[in-house]
Amino acid sequence: MKARFFCFLAGLFSAILISYGIVSAADQKSSVFSTGIEDQTGIAVTIYNVNLGLIKDQRAIKLPEGINELRFMDVAAKIIPTSVYIKSLVNPNSLRILEQNYEYDLLNPQKLLDKYVGREVKLFSKNFYTEREEIVNAKLLSNNGGPIFQIDNEITFGHPGRIIFPEVPENLISKPTLIWLLENTLKSEQKVEATYLTDGINWRADYVVTLNDKDNQADLSGWVTIDNKSGASYRNAKLKLVAGDVNRVKEEPEYRDRMLRYAMKEADISAPQFKEEEFFEYHIYTLQRETTVKDNQTKQINLVTADGIPVEKELVFQGNKYYYYSQYSEAMPGQKVGVYIEINNKKENNLGVPMPKGIVRVYKHDAEGSLQFIGEDKIDHTPKDEKIRVKLGDAFDVIATRKQTDWKKIAYDTYEAAFEISIRNHKKEDITVKVIEPVPGDWIMLNSSHNYKKTEAFTAEFILQIPKDKETKLTYRVRMRY
Repeated sequence: MKARFFCFLAGLFSAILISYGIVSAADQKSSVFSTGIEDQTGIAVTIYNVNLGLIKDQRAIKLPEGINELRFMDVAAKIIPTSVYIKSLVNPNSLRILEQNYEYDLLNPQKLLDKYVGREVKLFSKNFYTEREEIVNAKLLSNNGGPIFQIDNEITFGHPGRIIFPEVPENLISKPTLIWLLENTLKSEQKVEATYLTDGINWRADYVVTLNDKDNQADLSGWVTIDNKSGASYRNAKLKLVAGDVNRVKEEPEYRDRMLRYAMKEADISAPQFKEEEFFEYHIYTLQRETTVKDNQTKQINLVTADGIPVEKELVFQGNKYYYYSQYSEAMPGQKVGVYIEINNKKENNLGVPMPKGIVRVYKHDAEGSLQFIGEDKIDHTPKDEKIRVKLGDAFDVIATRKQTDWKKIAYDTYEAAFEISIRNHKKEDITVKVIEPVPGDWIMLNSSHNYKKTEAFTAEFILQIPKDKETKLTYRVRMRY
């Protein structure tokens, strides 16, 4: 009992000296211990769709009581050093961090040569005449643009043989390593969890939509695509994905701490594949099984599947506000009519789930039953009960022509403009085209050939019915004040 008490006093006195700078932690006698992936007992990976991952790496290690140096290897190469945190899972008070370092001066030929400038090496080459291998002692003088050697009293470069180094310099390591100077008071095996953020790991959502023959229903499947370039593999990991526009301010401690606090609040939930739940101002998707995410790997996991979703197809002719600021003497032929589909993300439509932002690719079967690609578009994060709108492209058989028939200045701030829009339908069926005109300023419609709606402050919307192989003309005159 007395021995333990004196040991405690010695550790306390040492800690006081370190905290007041009288003695540095590095000056204390410590044993060096290493832990690698072989000691790993569990790993959890949370991936944010802003090229960021949060890693929680649990390991079982044997540390003696007292001050020890722990080399924590097999971490991500793109780790954010200022985000690192370690704790004991057995007893949080049993492990005290005195110093924390991240070693990233990795071993490679260039750095190895740089470290040996001014030191002796051996040059290994083969004599082409005798076919014997020869070893020559040399001194490395410089490595600027290539190694320069001194052999006896002569200087040479471009040596054709191999360079032999006696050892690896202490300040070069083979892989990224976290190094802690720790004070351990636990006699039994220590179980620790290292938590850190890393760049280089990202995820996105990809959706596949298959339209039916009438373009009024679709089947949807959503996939999570994970791209790992963080410089580490995560085997049998508990995977979580966070969807939302997470703000990133690099080298900002407040940001780092906030991200760590969010990650610690994640809940354990169970369901097949991914289960979704609200998380802070975002949404979190938890994979209900372990998975391995290898370094330099792209992995896809199914996120959502829904069949028989009602779809609305829409043909849209969109104007531009700069048409109203000056006079055009000629018609503007061959303007495009966009093709869109709209899905209402509601439970009664077999959806009603938060949809992370991503790319929607749309397919349809042709007359022979072969699946053909018909367009793709990006969508933003879409909550339930909101609409998903996807532009597929421009209509081939629907042609629009715009002509400004009049433009005049009524007063210093008041103008009138008149337009004629012709839309020709070369399809085999009747169509409906929505014409959207972004009228600037304070405006009033003086007359129009078709009914319109003022859907927004600066928008007039017309709905045109166009029979097959026919042309419909829309004319209107508008007065603007701006």
